[in-house]
Amino acid sequence: MGNRILLVDDAMFMRAVLKNILVGGGYDIVGEACNGLTGVQQYKELAPDLAILDITMEELDGLDATKLIKEYDPNAKILVCSAMIGQRLIQEEALEAGALDVIAKPFKKEQVLEIVDRILK
Repeated sequence: MGNRILLVDDAMFMRAVLKNILVGGGYDIVGEACNGLTGVQQYKELAPDLAILDITMEELDGLDATKLIKEYDPNAKILVCSAMIGQRLIQEEALEAGALDVIAKPFKKEQVLEIVDRILK
């Protein structure tokens, strides 16, 4: 089981919430980025087992960052998160871009750990 995770979200608070949930669940946060461009660069440098990307970010959004990561590493495991999860189009676009799943903000600890466990185990 891999447990190295990269967090990519423009909101430091949201990264902190996710980090707290994931570290409490036994995962290691190997990197954090505040935009998609930096997230793609960190993915290439750190080779995490999972990247969690917010959809709405400056410089490069999560959907485009997902596509670039998947071009670089077709086996990349990516989880996309968004406050706009209720919009079916967002989910479809994320899965089409290469994400394995989509998770809603605000985060629910049990839901986050259930999805991450499923993806990484």
